[in-house]
Amino acid sequence: MKGIEISKNFYYEYGEPMLKAEFPNLISKIAVGLIGSGSECFGYDDLVSTDHDFDPGFQIFIGDEIDDETKFKLERAYSKLPKVYNGYERAVVSPVGGNRRGVKRVSDFLKEKTGTLDGKLGTYEWLTIDEEYLAELINGEIWKDDSKIISGIRLKLSTFPEDIKLKKLAGQVLTMAQSGQYNFDRCISHDELGAARLALYEFVKATMHTTFLLNEVYMPYYKWRFRTLRDLSWPKNFKVKSELNYIEGIEDDSVVEVPFENMLISLLNVSDDKMFNDKIRRDIELIARVLIERLKYEGLTSREDIYLEPHAYEINNKIKDNDIRNMHILSAV
Repeated sequence: MKGIEISKNFYYEYGEPMLKAEFPNLISKIAVGLIGSGSECFGYDDLVSTDHDFDPGFQIFIGDEIDDETKFKLERAYSKLPKVYNGYERAVVSPVGGNRRGVKRVSDFLKEKTGTLDGKLGTYEWLTIDEEYLAELINGEIWKDDSKIISGIRLKLSTFPEDIKLKKLAGQVLTMAQSGQYNFDRCISHDELGAARLALYEFVKATMHTTFLLNEVYMPYYKWRFRTLRDLSWPKNFKVKSELNYIEGIEDDSVVEVPFENMLISLLNVSDDKMFNDKIRRDIELIARVLIERLKYEGLTSREDIYLEPHAYEINNKIKDNDIRNMHILSAV
């Protein structure tokens, strides 16, 4: 059973009865769920995950209108719930903070994830915020939130504003061009194998980020990026053009799920004696061309260039806000 299911069962079996019995006047003002840090909040937990920070507890979110004395009573009541559930021990709640479970003020949680107390982000905040925190804000499940004290904010922050997404996308596409299509070969020419590896890493990272942006999914903490990438898909009617058909098994105009994960992992795993292999360059160009086709499908470019840089600038030119469009193209990278 997944961790989030264990926590949900624990809440309905013990948490909800406690709240109804001891805090009937608060039940409509609070939110309860499991979101934030931890593989269980993304649904990625397995047996290995239970070796640390695996807790069958849950979160009780409260607003700033609830006084500290009431908050303390809620914390004490939460701490008195069964210490072991479904074979897992609950973590001890520290009075000095840093807890993933227990009673939390919405404003404190938002400050931790967005840098603001109310979750309202301006242009600068949207451009510079670390996406892994946004991913942790909107992941998991909220089981109760009658007054929408956190559900409404999660909905508003569930995706980037369009101009912000385009700025980020333009920067990542340009980074793909610079690191993979340009600097990798130059590093090889200079016999700088370490720099070539770093160029491949930057290309892989930018490719992943581009894919997340195109699927309107926040890129999570690096440990879960490949796992999340595995769940992303192309539109069902997305077709690869015949120019890419040197890949074994792809027929003209066939619908194909491009195996990005395997291709990117192979780039990261390449050994020194394969650094010069044409397969690396071929894979880079394949990934670039497939992404260009996706950009065309989304109406973000109409150019026929096989080099990614011109497409990056065309994406940037589609930004409607003059100030955001005129910022440096890499300002959101």
